[in-house]
Amino acid sequence: MPLKTYRYAVCGGGNLVFDILLYFVFYHFIFAKQNVDLYFLVLSPHIASLFFVFPITFTTGFLLNKYITFQDSTLGASVQFFRYLIVGLGAMLLSYICLKLFVDVLGFYPTPSRMLTILITVIYSYLLQSKFSFKAST
Repeated sequence: MPLKTYRYAVCGGGNLVFDILLYFVFYHFIFAKQNVDLYFLVLSPHIASLFFVFPITFTTGFLLNKYITFQDSTLGASVQFFRYLIVGLGAMLLSYICLKLFVDVLGFYPTPSRMLTILITVIYSYLLQSKFSFKAST
């Protein structure tokens, strides 16, 4: 296994566990499985948890990828961050669609649905992070 893939798996796996843990805490304890009224919009608890956890795990994911996984990237930090943000927002949209499908349409429980969603977005993210956000110069 290439070192970069191993590092991505370890860093991503750690961030994944952190994401699932935070999602569980937000869904079950902070939002207490209740809708979240933002005055201009009401979010279901599984969607609110997704949106509130994203900035936290986005930040930890970027730092882990920048300083551990993709050390050979020659792109500037601001370029990496902007590209990582674009990929992250794409993953967020993909997660949103999957959660709406799994929970609201198919009736699956939110936490297992989040885990399944993460598996789907990991493949998307790895491909785009390695080929776009943190691409090494050739």
